[in-house]
Amino acid sequence: MNITENLQKAKQLLEEADAIFITAGAGMGVDSGLPDFRGVEGFWNAYPKAKELGLNFEEMANPEGFESNPQLAWAFYGHRLHLYRDTVPHKGFTKLLELSDTKKYGAFIFTSNVDGQFQIAGFKDERVMECHGSIHNLQCIDNCEGMLWSSDDTFIEIEEDFKAKEPLPSCPFCGAMARPNILMFGDFGWEYARTNGQRERLVTWMDTIEEEGGKLVIVEIGAGTAVPTVRNTSDQIAKRFSIPVIRINPRESFGAEIELPMGAVEALREIVP
Repeated sequence: MNITENLQKAKQLLEEADAIFITAGAGMGVDSGLPDFRGVEGFWNAYPKAKELGLNFEEMANPEGFESNPQLAWAFYGHRLHLYRDTVPHKGFTKLLELSDTKKYGAFIFTSNVDGQFQIAGFKDERVMECHGSIHNLQCIDNCEGMLWSSDDTFIEIEEDFKAKEPLPSCPFCGAMARPNILMFGDFGWEYARTNGQRERLVTWMDTIEEEGGKLVIVEIGAGTAVPTVRNTSDQIAKRFSIPVIRINPRESFGAEIELPMGAVEALREIVP
């Protein structure tokens, strides 16, 4: 693999494209200072209290926690809500946004991230598909009305023993416990209507490009193999349009036609004109 050659190829594809499909996993946020929870040690470094309690990410990111230990569950998600809300997206987001503004069909984002960083960076909400939902929306733990509401007015105070201070967020319709509208592990109560709407908009965008013979480019950033949803999506679209995937990933860039084993900011600085 010749990185210089791959950088040149990626740069050319981006210059010639009139539509950009950006697929992104947790690695996209690392350069903004966000944790990617890679491996149990990575998770424990971000949340020492979880290590003390012997809990891994799968156990913390579980809807059952809102029933069995709501103060702990809300400490975890409350901390993430404030972290994501206060984080300034890195320069790579801006470069992609500025580039997409010059393209006929603009860009569409497909991401497994729940942090809302693309929208914070200025991408239009209707051009983002969040396949695991978003922390910036809440729902009822019982999904009583199938409704979501914004978490903008939600502020979680976390006490020293990593417990969220009462009163905890509750459903405005029935008064039950509220939870983030995020797809968790073993989650049968996730309200997916918002994500379905995003998916429909993405399908329409893709169909339009295909029907009109648009020139699509796929840029995948920081998507790992542990939960391969994003990588699979990149590969499916690449196959459909018979185009390569530009895969930016410092540790897992393998399996793409254009592999860039780099971080997001470093790679985007090189390839975005």
